Amino acid sequence: MAHEPQPYPLNAEAVRTWSSLALAALGRAREDIDAINVYPVADADTGTNLYLTAESADRELADLLAKVTDGTAETSLPQAVRAFAHGALIGARGNSGTILAQLLRGVADVLGDEPAGRDPARLLAQALTRAAEEAYRAVAHPVEGTMLTVATAAARAAEAAAGTAADVAGAAYDGARAALAETPGQLAALGRAGVVDAGGCGLVAVLGALWQALSGREPAPEPIRGRAVPVPTSPEPCAEEHGGPGYEVIYLLEAAETEVDRLRARLDSLGDSLVVVGGDGLWNVHVHVDDPGAAVEAAVAVGRPYRIRITHFGDERRRARGERSQRAVVAVVQGEGLAGLCGEAGATTVLARPGEPPAVAELADAIREAHAREVVLLPNCAELRAVAASAAQQARADGVRVAVIPTRSEVQGLAALAVHDPDGTFDEDVVAMTAAAGATRYGELAVAERQSFTSAGICQAGDVLGLIDGDVAVIGTGLAQTAEAVLARMLGSGGELVTLVLGPEAPEELAGRLEAYVQHGHLAVDTVTYRGGRWSAPLLIGVE
Repeated sequence: MAHEPQPYPLNAEAVRTWSSLALAALGRAREDIDAINVYPVADADTGTNLYLTAESADRELADLLAKVTDGTAETSLPQAVRAFAHGALIGARGNSGTILAQLLRGVADVLGDEPAGRDPARLLAQALTRAAEEAYRAVAHPVEGTMLTVATAAARAAEAAAGTAADVAGAAYDGARAALAETPGQLAALGRAGVVDAGGCGLVAVLGALWQALSGREPAPEPIRGRAVPVPTSPEPCAEEHGGPGYEVIYLLEAAETEVDRLRARLDSLGDSLVVVGGDGLWNVHVHVDDPGAAVEAAVAVGRPYRIRITHFGDERRRARGERSQRAVVAVVQGEGLAGLCGEAGATTVLARPGEPPAVAELADAIREAHAREVVLLPNCAELRAVAASAAQQARADGVRVAVIPTRSEVQGLAALAVHDPDGTFDEDVVAMTAAAGATRYGELAVAERQSFTSAGICQAGDVLGLIDGDVAVIGTGLAQTAEAVLARMLGSGGELVTLVLGPEAPEELAGRLEAYVQHGHLAVDTVTYRGGRWSAPLLIGVE
């Protein structure tokens, strides 16, 4: 006679099992969820974003448990659930992943402060209720028929359930499944496409993993409604087609809670799909905007943003049309204006702040988020070559073909992007981009912070340093004069095009002066000028 499996206790090991099962479930459903993603933007990456968010959460939890190696201590439920939620917060991707991070934070708010002697079943029900409430508060303009609706239905079912924690988890799972089936009738975009909500579908998988972790029973695999039907060739109009925002901006933000309402108000006026999640001084911000620089500036006004990612929706529209084998370019840039410029050229950008280069994991995540089988990576900094190589190696292990072009400056990256041909073969494209970058000499102006020895002599604090191909070639006292001296040396060996990227402190008249200088001495040389934006160098120069 078969015995019913015994429920497992709600403890740290259960959280670890839940995390592993949720990651596996999202991994299995990832492509199917991507295929039904039509709201709020048909970008075909909800499954991928949920998976990457869960992967970050699982990694943080595994790191916590790995620290307990001597057998003298055990990880508590509060410690485990807080690590789980924190990992999701710092690794949240996209709209759906950001909401999932806030749901897990809501769970941690209850289970992370576990009172002794409390009934685990009631505790879990309260945690799921808090999760739904906090997720609604995190979204600027909640919409029914989304994963928010599914989360609320799961919480109501959990509160009404009796029995063990496993019974509560099972009721939440059943409630979520029932609510998911109703989403096409609640949201017109889903009804027209004949699919359920993609984010809600991922949440059902996560709740199924919770039930399995506590009950020992494996949820029966069920078809994802709509996965047999491709996303329509004319889904909900994408950003540029209906005049909506053209960029997705995501970043982590260190800021006081008192400043977050001001940030929300500013970002809400700039775009849509705004989700701000987190607490205790650390926030994950997601928004769709036309002006990515303004979205980052809003963060700077209230705190310290980092891990900034800016994605142009031109790439998302290609994904929505099912072009999943497209080639992508990932570029590291220092400067908001440069990020927007590279985004317009179709690149996924990783915005680096001075002195804060991206880590291997951040570049590897950006490659994955590009959602392409072939990726060209532009590190745009000599010091990032090893980091870029490691990130590429990680992505190759996932089956992505990655080529790292050894660009040492953003102007070399711009030259490579200018010849990028996504319709050509991968090898031909990489060769052409590498040749364009290699044919571009790069210069940079910087201000010396202290007295030091350079290849051009001794400089004093406040001197303007003119660097050519990474070495100090000129020491001057003024920006314009030093720039002209650098241009004279760079154009001495010839050139057809000069690219000037002005930093935020560069005066407006500098561009005109330098353009006139080039035209006067080199009639056949063209000049193009861009604004680098916040965090870019005082002046970047490229000569092709």
